[in-house]
Amino acid sequence: MEEYGKLVDSFGRVARKLRLSVIDKCNFRCNFCMPETPEWLPNEKVLTFEEIGRIVDMLSRFGVDRVRITGGEPLVRKGVEQLVSKLRSNSRVKRLGLTTNGYFLKEKADALYNAGLDSVTVSLHSLRADRFAFVTQRNAHSRVIEGIRAAKDAGFQSVKINSVIVRGYNDDEIVDFASLAAEGGFNVRFIEFMPFDGQRHWGMEKVVPGAEILSRISSKYRLVPLEREPGSTATNYKFEDSTGEIGIITSITRPFCSDCDRLRLTADGKLVPCLFDTHEYDLSGLLRGGATDPEIHEFLRSKVKLKSAGVESLINNSYDLQHVRPMYRTGG
Repeated sequence: MEEYGKLVDSFGRVARKLRLSVIDKCNFRCNFCMPETPEWLPNEKVLTFEEIGRIVDMLSRFGVDRVRITGGEPLVRKGVEQLVSKLRSNSRVKRLGLTTNGYFLKEKADALYNAGLDSVTVSLHSLRADRFAFVTQRNAHSRVIEGIRAAKDAGFQSVKINSVIVRGYNDDEIVDFASLAAEGGFNVRFIEFMPFDGQRHWGMEKVVPGAEILSRISSKYRLVPLEREPGSTATNYKFEDSTGEIGIITSITRPFCSDCDRLRLTADGKLVPCLFDTHEYDLSGLLRGGATDPEIHEFLRSKVKLKSAGVESLINNSYDLQHVRPMYRTGG
């Protein structure tokens, strides 16, 4: 099959990355992600691995060469390592990662690595077992830590830890997370709280700005800034005296929309060009309705053209940010 050129939106941004949700279900109930009573997709609505493979193949012909598998919790999806193997067989996919809550990682790390997964990112929002149990409603802190160690032992190119920082919840652990990075050789990424919480608790007063996070860490550690890769969500730093790194994702106080190169695909096949925009475009209907590759090709090109300017434009125009959708519906 021929290459399709590039997927370019109306602002000249070129799509290179795909956040691929393979399931909306999750075994945790984090209150800044899940509503109290989540409504799961019926199984028949969730894309099959074959359908996912077809979409990724199509997107890869447009130059989308970095794929991250997300959820919900992707390791809840039975046989997800088979999907990893399928996507790995696509030579146009240059980087293949997965974001997980870590609960099943101890059992799955070797299988995922052997299937061809390049990197693992674990969502961990507290280093304190009691606090972790409170927010996740699961007594699983030690199991997640074991999963992180198993991932590192498995040999992945990268093992990252993501922590959403919420004022009044875990902002007193910022330096502790930095110490985990410095002493354990991890890449810990600090993420500003965004309006995608399931219970709609988000508010600007709960956002800890990236500048404050950096200041707190710099009070203990000397940091060296790293060059930003185009399209990167994080501003990255290495420690002057250790092998670890930190990243700070300033989605609210200093957005990075101007060179955003990401697309998202929900578990039921909706294309989401911008996380902060409510528009979603149904690919599953085309897939299951017998659409040809050229028809899907044109659909993708036309819908990516509709990608919004992003949250940066909303903030610059003094728009009052509101809840968009629960994060479990689109993936991280």
